[in-house]
Amino acid sequence: MKYIINQLYVICAFCFLVSCTALGQKFNTHEVKSGETLESISKMYGVSPANILQYNKEIKAGQALRPNTILVVPGAKVTSQTNDAVAVLNKNVMQDSTNAREPIGFTTHKVKKKETIFGITQQYKISEEELKRYNTVLYASPLQKKMELRIPKYKAPAVVENPLNSDDYEKYIVAPKETRWSIAHKYGISIDSMLVLNPGLSKTNNYLSEGYELLMPKIPGSTVSNQVTELFISYTVPAKMNFYRLEQEFGVKSDEIVRLNPEITERGGLKEGMVIRIPEKKVDPGVINTDNYIFYEVKPKQNEFRLTRKFGMTWAELIQLNPDLKDGLKAGMILKLPKDNVGDFEVRNSLVLDKVDLLDSINVAITPKVLFLLPFRLDKLNLEDKEGTEKIIDSRNSLKYSLGLYSGALVAIDSLQSLGVSVQVKTLDNQLDLMHTKKILQSENLGSYNAIFGPLDVASLKETAVQASKYNIPVVAPVPAKSDISLDNVFFSYTNEEVLVEHMLDYVEETHTNETILVIADEKSRSRQNAILNHFPTAKVVVVKEEEKNIGINRDKLQALLSNKVPNWVFVESENYRLVASVVSILNAFNNTAFDPLSEKDKVKVRMFTTDMNSAFEKDVISNTHLSNLNFTYPSVNREVTNNSFVERYRKRFGDNPDRYAVRGFDVTYDLLLKLAYKNDLIDVSRFIGETEYNGNKFDYERKGISGYYNQASYIMMMDDLRIKELK
Repeated sequence: MKYIINQLYVICAFCFLVSCTALGQKFNTHEVKSGETLESISKMYGVSPANILQYNKEIKAGQALRPNTILVVPGAKVTSQTNDAVAVLNKNVMQDSTNAREPIGFTTHKVKKKETIFGITQQYKISEEELKRYNTVLYASPLQKKMELRIPKYKAPAVVENPLNSDDYEKYIVAPKETRWSIAHKYGISIDSMLVLNPGLSKTNNYLSEGYELLMPKIPGSTVSNQVTELFISYTVPAKMNFYRLEQEFGVKSDEIVRLNPEITERGGLKEGMVIRIPEKKVDPGVINTDNYIFYEVKPKQNEFRLTRKFGMTWAELIQLNPDLKDGLKAGMILKLPKDNVGDFEVRNSLVLDKVDLLDSINVAITPKVLFLLPFRLDKLNLEDKEGTEKIIDSRNSLKYSLGLYSGALVAIDSLQSLGVSVQVKTLDNQLDLMHTKKILQSENLGSYNAIFGPLDVASLKETAVQASKYNIPVVAPVPAKSDISLDNVFFSYTNEEVLVEHMLDYVEETHTNETILVIADEKSRSRQNAILNHFPTAKVVVVKEEEKNIGINRDKLQALLSNKVPNWVFVESENYRLVASVVSILNAFNNTAFDPLSEKDKVKVRMFTTDMNSAFEKDVISNTHLSNLNFTYPSVNREVTNNSFVERYRKRFGDNPDRYAVRGFDVTYDLLLKLAYKNDLIDVSRFIGETEYNGNKFDYERKGISGYYNQASYIMMMDDLRIKELK
């Protein structure tokens, strides 16, 4: 209890405003274009070449810059910049001018009480960067009452019409089993280009329905009737080469080779060292859809070596499948890969997800900003009365959960700071009250945050998600949260029951050979029984007797269903601890015994399973020894935490071991901050980063239509020798 009180005092110090160090410097990323130099780029951003070299150690002074290199550049861009979709499409699609504006004058604004930067920028129709550019104190200091700001005034923007040339584009109807990536590969464009041409497509949801009509660029040459383009390779004739071997190697008849290379006849046949033209063999790509291929979106800074090692293919094999690679590897390209390709990556919906080492991918120039909304109920506590506070903490689960989650989160923030990442955190007590939550949300500039952690109650979570969705800000639910509305910006970090059931049954299906499967389920668990029978139609069902004051099974009927020839795998599905205790005792009595007392062979072997590890299995009346004897196996959202650096750091800060809520608070926060430090956009990062795992939890978010992002990861655990082991 002492460590919980310690946590509470720490939280009081942090609550209402916890600001870890923030960076005052503004940074940009710049993709080097052909012909650009260090000097020309430095002029764009109003900095010196030395400033750029300071943040890009791989670049040396005087070294020529390679196109497509990504540079981290301090300062705000001061020269005009064009965001040109031509660079994305590799053809003239459209241009979106985003030139840095020059002010025609200035006005003065005196900051009033409760005003925010966001409100001021909306009032004067300027961006936050434009405000800070002429009020540099705002880079390092917060907005303060009575502060006088210089407000730039600009000319009204001219309306520029840039209609698409209909001759360059065509309508494309989405066929069955096609995805955004398969269509993008077919046309040789990136997903970003597809979104530019089709603004009706969701930028956060990857779903593409059959029959959807897309606007796509016409493939070069497709408008010329009967046009045939033949490509050739240059081949140097080696020693002892003949026409037969050429035919075998290149699939080209000898008379065709002679027709294309008349010098062969003039010189009296094939000669060593002769350079001849060979028609390039065309590869029939077949139908490009999810039945035939998987797809991968090339990331910035990737090169040939990384891709060939990642996919276990040679560069020549990749080019054969993706001929556009001959013109160079570019970020955003969509590559198709063999359907059966396997490697250190995850495939979801035919899209290859990267297993990114987030620790190696941190960008220290990024400063994540996170709002924590948790029900500490500090308005109900008298911290001077320690005994009374302890009793309140014991009696309120929401407070226990909040203290545990937040104590773990604080250790995660410390861990990120030790890695060089500056984190801005604001912590507010929503008091487990919807009206108070609404007041908080109305007073906060939600658009300035990168993510929101919490709240815990569903009503406040819904309200927070609705308000945050206006700014496309993700909301992370750290504990189980069932919702009856679509929350498309919510990350449900707690794996739901349906996924746990499927993972458990998939595991049993993978490991099952000839074992006899039995199911013991009460009336309330009938849906779980049906799910088991769907996977194992030959499973035997043990009848459960449910009377007013008694619940149990017939021992003799169970014995008749058990086999003494093969192992017995028994599913026990119930939330009634009396039934669970009775069944565990009976199964343990049958395990490793022979029905015939005179027989020493054909002993009955029993292993116990459940798809729902609920509190009924944790009651004191149930023997852990019996469960261990039965190798009790179950799915779990989390696993046991061993002594590691997190535990040591937690002990040092709070003087005790972390409970499961503290472990979860650390893992959820650490995962969130690492992803934001990789790319300050959790929704975008979740499109291509697969499973991540930390101390006691793992995360694998998958978008479900417009209802949010759901964690699909879980563990399969087994009790053995009075220890809990992780099987999967």
